[in-house]
Amino acid sequence: MPFIEESDLLELHKDIDKAQIINERLLDQIKYKNRDLRRAKLQRNIFAGVTTLFLIGTLAVASFTVGLTSSAKQNNSEYLNVSIDSLEVFRNRLSNLRQQNEELSLVKEFYLAKQFLEKETIYSVQVKAFVDNNLSLASESLTNTLFVKTNPFYAYSIGNFETLEEAQRFRRELVDMGFKDAFVASYKEGKRLKIEDPD
Repeated sequence: MPFIEESDLLELHKDIDKAQIINERLLDQIKYKNRDLRRAKLQRNIFAGVTTLFLIGTLAVASFTVGLTSSAKQNNSEYLNVSIDSLEVFRNRLSNLRQQNEELSLVKEFYLAKQFLEKETIYSVQVKAFVDNNLSLASESLTNTLFVKTNPFYAYSIGNFETLEEAQRFRRELVDMGFKDAFVASYKEGKRLKIEDPD
């Protein structure tokens, strides 16, 4: 039977716990960023409406003052200076909103990539199978651990990899640590598709 040092097992559990915490934080950030994205879209739409009204008002004031006498033209330049200052404030706000939009787009891309990967085939390294599922090796909510029922066994696999090569590399490391029976299997939507050929 394979033997793993207690310190290696503790390190593995710590790494799994850290990955779970990071995953939960990322999901929370996605929720907050989605809420912020909706708020930013609403602000952007309101800002566009206000800016349009402001520009129409500025054009009306500018065209009205052009027809006045020379003293009125001097007042027109003062109005124009005020309008230019206001436009600069709006440009800065627009720049800030664009930057926030870019940040939210990155979060949205991460969220969509995560959803895409959940529907794709993944590869994991099965290290053990038990007839009884009373053995709790790790939390079922951990993303790097798979617990799959394959009658009459409960299979325990670790690692989620996009490519077969990555999973085989991880399997070799586990075999070197003493898990001689470890093998790579492909999964989709939580079900094992097949046992992959060893490399």
